[in-house]
Amino acid sequence: MAQDALDFIKALGLSKIDVLSFLMDGMIAQELINYEPNLVRKSILSGTGPRGGKNIENVARLSDLDTIRSVFTLKDVKTYLFFTRTANGRKKAKEFLRRLEERKERRDKSTSWSSYRTQLKAIRHWGLADPADLSKITQATLVVNGDHDRMVPTPNSIELARRLPKSKLIIYPDAGHGGIFQHYETFVNDVNKFLAQN
Repeated sequence: MAQDALDFIKALGLSKIDVLSFLMDGMIAQELINYEPNLVRKSILSGTGPRGGKNIENVARLSDLDTIRSVFTLKDVKTYLFFTRTANGRKKAKEFLRRLEERKERRDKSTSWSSYRTQLKAIRHWGLADPADLSKITQATLVVNGDHDRMVPTPNSIELARRLPKSKLIIYPDAGHGGIFQHYETFVNDVNKFLAQN
């Protein structure tokens, strides 16, 4: 997937980019930077962790359980996967789902079941793989997550930031895997400030 992304970026004629990623995109971004370190100026890795990170391999099992829960409760699965079960987390989940419906035209197509399963398999493989040497990633990197991420447990984001030489870590309070969706206004400000810094 990192090679596919690299081919696409080159086809666009881009020679220097900033990367904003979430979950599996953050895993792909880490590989992309290893393949082509001079291509990336800065990266934002949100809701993700390092290759071989603790309990990342459990994402399929957790996703399956939350999918079953969503069927029985008639709630969108993102309510469980992305947000805490606190009163604030439930409120923010509802607000997020409403925002997703605001766009009426040119909406993304739903992910197919086979693509979804393939994505979970790739994340599981990432979690079971041997750790990578991240010390070679010298780009300024912003690592972001919620303090209660169940999908890619928050300690993985902390470990990712620890292993990246030029990283800054932001952990949003009372937030799950979708911390960037829950704290979206703060996240946008944090990203803009990070990208503007020399």
